[in-house]
Amino acid sequence: MLLLFGWLGILGAVTLLTDDAPAALVVFPSQDFLERMPKDVAILSASPFSVTLASENAGLAIQLYQKGAWLVLPAGLQGCSRFS
Repeated sequence: MLLLFGWLGILGAVTLLTDDAPAALVVFPSQDFLERMPKDVAILSASPFSVTLASENAGLAIQLYQKGAWLVLPAGLQGCSRFS
């Protein structure tokens, strides 16, 4: 469990401190979360458990936390596998 929470914490910190990921994954969004999104944020996919969003503007993770997200993770990154 400690390893899982440590990994999620590192991913969350990287998402907040850099804008390297092309998209952001919001885990367990509230029912009205998408209604509060700014116009410049694109919804790439949505399910009852997560929403993947993208924006051309910097600071997407901070915007998402301000709109009520409780966990924002990077999404859309290329893997390190040669098959990615």
